[in-house]
Amino acid sequence: MIKILDKEACQLLLSQNYIGHLAYVYQGHPFVVPITYFYRDNRIICYSGEGHKLNALRQHNSVALEVAEINSITNWKSVVAHGQFIELEWSSAKAMLHEFSLGVKDVVLRKELRDLDFISEFSAKIDSEETAVVFIIDINELTGKLRHD
Repeated sequence: MIKILDKEACQLLLSQNYIGHLAYVYQGHPFVVPITYFYRDNRIICYSGEGHKLNALRQHNSVALEVAEINSITNWKSVVAHGQFIELEWSSAKAMLHEFSLGVKDVVLRKELRDLDFISEFSAKIDSEETAVVFIIDINELTGKLRHD
């Protein structure tokens, strides 16, 4: 049976994961790419290097992020967060990158029961001259479904 997830269940699914699929439009074509994220307080924190994705997001800021937990064809749940891409600058970007690194590390520790040493690389980017572009997705709609037979 397929059921609709309420807002709280959608938020829980987002908060318990850290990899999703970012959907955006560029030059009239849809794109979907995997991305690491951290969810907190109705916003999704992400970062990326310069390139196609950021060029597209700067031109058309409506995006969606899909996150799914799939155990089998009859046991799964997924959520889609629709929102607006907002690029952060300077100290806001550095603060969010720090929050992102700590948040992802915590989710991985809870979900996979392991600590990640490479997460410290994110912290190193905070003080780097070549800081990655940090952005948030300000969520304006959450939808989700689950199937469990």
